[in-house]
Amino acid sequence: MNTLALSDKIIFVFYFIIVATYGYWVYRKKKNDVSASQDFFLAEGSLTWWAIGASLIASNISAEQFIGMSGEGFFVGIAVAAYEWIAALTLIIIAVWFIPIYLKNKIYTMPQFLKTRYNESVSLVMAIFWLFLYVFVNLTSILYLGAVAINGLLGGDYLHVVMIGLMLMALLITLGGMKVIGYTDVIQVAVLIIGGFATVYMALQIVDQRINGALAGSAITGFKTLISQAPEHFKMILPKPNNTDMSAAGQLARDKYIVLPGIAMYFAGQWIVNLNYWGCNQYITQRALGAKLETARKGILFAGFIKLFMPVIVMLPGIAAFVLYKNGQLPGFEGGKDGAYSAILAFLPVGFKGLAIAALTAAIVASLAGKANSIATIFTLDIYKKYLNKLADEKKMVWTGRLTVLVSMVVAVIFTWQDLLGIGGEGGFTFIQKYTGFISPGVFAMFILGLFWKRTTGTAAMAGLITGFVLSIFFNNYAVGIFGTENIMYTAYLNKSGSYEIPFLINMGWSFAITVAMMVAISFAGPKVNPKAFEIDASMFKVSKSTLILIVITLMLLSALYVKFW
Repeated sequence: MNTLALSDKIIFVFYFIIVATYGYWVYRKKKNDVSASQDFFLAEGSLTWWAIGASLIASNISAEQFIGMSGEGFFVGIAVAAYEWIAALTLIIIAVWFIPIYLKNKIYTMPQFLKTRYNESVSLVMAIFWLFLYVFVNLTSILYLGAVAINGLLGGDYLHVVMIGLMLMALLITLGGMKVIGYTDVIQVAVLIIGGFATVYMALQIVDQRINGALAGSAITGFKTLISQAPEHFKMILPKPNNTDMSAAGQLARDKYIVLPGIAMYFAGQWIVNLNYWGCNQYITQRALGAKLETARKGILFAGFIKLFMPVIVMLPGIAAFVLYKNGQLPGFEGGKDGAYSAILAFLPVGFKGLAIAALTAAIVASLAGKANSIATIFTLDIYKKYLNKLADEKKMVWTGRLTVLVSMVVAVIFTWQDLLGIGGEGGFTFIQKYTGFISPGVFAMFILGLFWKRTTGTAAMAGLITGFVLSIFFNNYAVGIFGTENIMYTAYLNKSGSYEIPFLINMGWSFAITVAMMVAISFAGPKVNPKAFEIDASMFKVSKSTLILIVITLMLLSALYVKFW
C-alpha cells in the first residue's frame, strides 16, 4: 500500500499552512479593495509581471499536465511536449500582437470583446458556451485527475474525500478574489517547480537503480537509460502509420498517431489549440487584462520562458514509468495512462513523496481556483449584471461572484463523483484536448478575424461559431462514413476498437479552414466599413529592449530543443 510517512504529512501540512496564511494575509491587506468588482475579478493594476507570469503557469499546469500529460509521455513520449513548447512561441505572439489590442480597448472579459467587436447575441452565446465548457470539461477533469492521483498515493479508497478536500482548498483561495489567487500562485508555482524537479530527479535515480542495478543511482545515467531503453519515446515527430499492418506494433503506432499526428499537427491543430487557449480564453487572459501593457507583456513572456521547462517536470516521469513498466519494475501497475505519474511517486523515498504531493496539489488547487474565478467573472459581468440585475452594486456583484464559485465547484464534484463524463476512458489529457477542440476552431476564427480584419461582421461571427462546432462534430464522427477511409483531404486510421478515426488535431485544422473561408465570404457580402472594428496602428506592437531580449532568449532555447529532438 502507498501510505505516507509522518515526514511526508508534515511537509504537506506545512505547504498548506504557508499558502493559506499568505493568502489570508493578502486578503486582509487588500480587504477594502475586494469590495470593488473589478478588483475582485481582475486585481486591476496590482499584479506585478512576475505575479502575472507565475499565475499563468499555476493556472495552466494542473492535473491535466501532471497526470494527463505524464500519461501521454508514458504512451507516446516526448512528442506530447509540442503542447508546451509551441505554447512558448504562442505566448510571444499573444504578448506582442493580442494583448495590446485588448488593453487599448479596455477589454476585461472575452464575452465583452465579442460584444464590443460584434454584437450582443454573439457575446451571450459564447458566455454560455464558455460556462458549460469550464464547468463540465475543465473543472471536472481537473478534479477527477487530481483526485485519482492523490488517492492512489494514499493507498486507500479516498477518492471522494480527496475531491472534496481539493474543492475546499480551492474555495479558500478563490473567494478572496484575483489578488489572493495571483499572489498565492507565486508560492504554488515555486512548490510546483521545486517538487516537480525533485520528483524527476528521484525518478531518474530510481530508473538507474532498478534497471542498471546501481546502489545510489545517478539521474544522468537514469536519463541515458531512458533514451537507450525507449528511443522511440524521444522523437518529436511520429512517423505516419500503415493501416494494413495488423500486428500489435502496427496498432500501437496508429493509436499514437491518432493522438499526435506527426508533422501534420503543426500545420493547424497545434496552433489552433494554443492560440485559442492562450489568447482567446478568459481563464488565461484574465491575469493580464488588468495590468499595464509592458507589465502584462513581461508577465506573459515570463510564463512562456517557464513553459520551455515544463515537459521535464510533467513528461519525463511518464517515460520513466514506461521504462520501469517495460522491465517489470512497477508491480501492481496495469499500464493505464493516468496511473503512470502515481506509479512513479509511489517509489519516492520518505520526505520526497510529501513534497511531490504538495507540488501536485499546488497545481490542482491553483488551476481550480483560476478556473472558478473565470467562471464567476463571466457569469457576473456578462450575464448577471447585463440580464438578471442591471442595478446590482459593487458589493452585490462580488457576492454573486463568490456564490457562482461555490455552485460551479459543487456541480463539478457531482459530475466527477462517478466519472459521469467518461474522463477516465481515453486518458485525461486527450479528453480535455479533444472536447475543447469541438469549439476551438469556431472561437479562434471569430477572434483572429475580429482582431485583425476590419470587415468581419457579427453575422459572420455567429455563423462561424455554429459552423465551427458543427464541422468539428462532423469530422470527428461522420466524415469517415461519408467520404470513405482515405481521400485527398485526409487519412483516417484504424483505431483499437476496429473503426476508422481521423486524428482530432487534423479535424480541427479542416474545421478552422472551412470556417474562416465561410466567414470571409459572408463578411465580403456585408458593408465595406464596419464601425465596430478595432483601430490598429503599428505603434501598438512596438516592444521594449528588455522585452525583446526575453523573446530572443526564448526563441533560441526553443530552437535548440527542437533541433535536439526532431
